[in-house]
Amino acid sequence: MTKVKVTEEEFRQFSKYILDISGIALDRGKEYLLETRLNPMMDQFQCTSFSELLKKAKSDPKRIIENSIIDAISTNETYFFRDKTPFELLQHKIFPDLIDKRYKKNPGAKPSIRLWSAASSTGQEIYSIAMILVEMGITPDRYNIKLFGTDISDEAVAKASYGQYNKFEVSRGLDKNRLNRFFDQQGDYYRIKDQIRVMAQFKKLNLMKPLSGIGKYDIILCRNVMIYFNPADRKRIYGNIAKCLEPDGYLLIGSTESLSNDTDLFLSKKYLRSIFYQFK
Repeated sequence: MTKVKVTEEEFRQFSKYILDISGIALDRGKEYLLETRLNPMMDQFQCTSFSELLKKAKSDPKRIIENSIIDAISTNETYFFRDKTPFELLQHKIFPDLIDKRYKKNPGAKPSIRLWSAASSTGQEIYSIAMILVEMGITPDRYNIKLFGTDISDEAVAKASYGQYNKFEVSRGLDKNRLNRFFDQQGDYYRIKDQIRVMAQFKKLNLMKPLSGIGKYDIILCRNVMIYFNPADRKRIYGNIAKCLEPDGYLLIGSTESLSNDTDLFLSKKYLRSIFYQFK
């Protein structure tokens, strides 16, 4: 594989390009990340420099190179039941409270649960939530359930939709009971059972673009993604996300993240070891 170094000017130009197409901000000092993620593409697209790769990306009418760059740069680090506490929060606090409110609002009607994972990567977060719902007896035959996952990466969305993971991926966060109950082994891979997979829908979405048309949600998860945006973009994204949240809805962000410098629309609330946000 070709190993090409990025020059200072190439990094400046590439950073601007990536910011324009994805909203992801690459600050100085991230040259290594650009080299690590994009060097495999040099041979693939027959380039000998980052300048040549950028030129080909901009002139590619089918945007194949552009999409490949987004797939490579966007971080898809995730695993089942990541951080644990948000899933405990959903199971023991948010889902019960939400169902109770929906029953009181429309007695006798089939309660709706609409959840959006705004940076769902390869699907582990959404499928972890679906498993919790089934374990709680909250199933599509008794509830109107919409689990919606979005990501900027075509590759991540395709993998999430298919729901197949290798041994390493299922070893991260899944115990044997859940693995046996919710997955079918297919050789060296494990595929999520149809019972879980049909509960989720995935779509490519750039959070920097308008969010009109995706509907309203009772719960929105936007975890571990805002670190890749600058402050002005974070504020705009949270403002757009707020328009997609029901007035009594819940917003969950990453355990190391905070809204204090990005938006004043929400109040933080605590339950056990977890923090969630609701409108003021």
